Amino acid sequence: MRFRSLISLLFLLLFTSSAYARFVSLNPSSTDLISDGVNGEPLINSRSIIKTVVSAEEEACEQTYGFMPCTKTALGNVFLILVYGFLMFTAATYLSAGSELLLEILGPGIVGGLFLPMLGALPDAMLIMVSGLSGDAATAQTQVSVGMGLLAGSTVMLLTVIWGTCTVVGKTVDVWTSYAARIMAISVIPFIIVQLPQVLNSTSGRHLAVLVALILSVLMLISYCVYQVFQPWIQRRRLAFAKHKHVISGILRHLKQHALGRLLNDEGQPDEHVIRRLFQTIDANKDGHLSAAELKALIIGISFEDIDFDKDDAVGKVLQDFDKTLDEQVDQEEFVRGINRWLIQAMGAACPSGPDAGPRTMKFLDHFHVQTKREHALLGDNENGENDEESGEVADPKWITIKAALLLLLGAAIAAAFADPLVDTVNNFSAATGIPSFFISFIALPLATNSSEAVSAIIFASRKKIRTASLTFSELCGGVTMNNILCLSVFLAIVYLRGLTWNFSSEVLVILIVCLVMGGFASFRTTYPLWTCFIAYLLYPFSLGLVYILDYWFGWS
Repeated sequence: MRFRSLISLLFLLLFTSSAYARFVSLNPSSTDLISDGVNGEPLINSRSIIKTVVSAEEEACEQTYGFMPCTKTALGNVFLILVYGFLMFTAATYLSAGSELLLEILGPGIVGGLFLPMLGALPDAMLIMVSGLSGDAATAQTQVSVGMGLLAGSTVMLLTVIWGTCTVVGKTVDVWTSYAARIMAISVIPFIIVQLPQVLNSTSGRHLAVLVALILSVLMLISYCVYQVFQPWIQRRRLAFAKHKHVISGILRHLKQHALGRLLNDEGQPDEHVIRRLFQTIDANKDGHLSAAELKALIIGISFEDIDFDKDDAVGKVLQDFDKTLDEQVDQEEFVRGINRWLIQAMGAACPSGPDAGPRTMKFLDHFHVQTKREHALLGDNENGENDEESGEVADPKWITIKAALLLLLGAAIAAAFADPLVDTVNNFSAATGIPSFFISFIALPLATNSSEAVSAIIFASRKKIRTASLTFSELCGGVTMNNILCLSVFLAIVYLRGLTWNFSSEVLVILIVCLVMGGFASFRTTYPLWTCFIAYLLYPFSLGLVYILDYWFGWS
């Protein structure tokens, strides 16, 4: 159905391309009349024909590629913006669908780190590229405001309207979202560098500042992709460590119950006498050593509530902590030293001291237990204890790979084909209405290039699970980060290579404000109260109004 609707739209575009005809005027008092070709009677004034044809040629718009439909009227351009915008939305949808299929086959490393972020930003990058490559330098300088409008509009829309809506339906995220928000805040550095000459009122260093910002944004793009490639591995390591800490907490709580809460002596130090007696209760065969089987029986007998983990892996890590002689078993001295280290680690959160240290053992162990559960939850482990990064078997990997490749090629082809006509239509609409092209691209174009991601993000966040909400907000931060480094790299390259003037101070200020406000807030919180959605929503009209005031009242651009 999607392909059929696309074909229908293409035929509509072909059959609605502009046509030109002569307009005649019936004026009986005029001279230089020409015959109607039938009865030889003079009907049309030849002088009127010449004026009409000249007027029509002056009003004729320039067709993209020589055949795409175009018009000089406001209503006609609104229709074309809707058509081209829908095609760009379709391209973004195909790219998103192809990326998801590819992710099933190849996993989150290279695909999630490189392809998905870049393909998500491809429609925006295409529009920015064509906005600065058309015509001579003067034309490019005029049209490049469309690209800047799209860049600023996409960033603002993702962090305001979409972020606020996701906050309404999903409020709790994991710690990786905080890291993504910090990376997003750091990604605005190239904007600051390219803006320094304007801040310092210097005209000589503007071209150099563009080059430095371009190099830095490319380096940040490479670094971000490398980080994304290795992030699944880092996340698995962090999650495994959090589960091991939870095992430690469970074993200490279990030992505390059997020691009647007296794991510490009156001086607040681990009571080795009590710990040795606990060792004897665990040593089932009384051979003076704890084997892997005895440790596994201990772990299986402990209730770890809702957190699931591999019991054999947990036994291996406990052996690694205790077995310093590497004989695959734990003797009494190794057990005492190991429990001592664990107790000192647990006391780090709330260290009891003094004569009442023993009775307070329960408190700091409970605190340590709650802390390990919270750390485990913040790392985003799903409900059944399985890592989402470990994908199962795919039914038909060959067919899914072919389908993913076709969707990606089709999405990229549509984005490349209709980016230029959309930019031209925005400029034509701006000329017909007098509305600056920046504001048209700021409001309209992000709806075309980001709508599929917006719908997907809101649906994911509405599931009200930490894992899905975290993925949603992380992807929003990742999308803005790609705008700030990939799309900006394309934009800066065009400005530098074509010798254009960087005069986007108000737009850069808006991007900085929105990224730093939302990024700073998300960097240090894992729960978003409902009132934060109002801040996000208000930032959108604030951004639009700020650009208008700075540009048209204070003449910043």
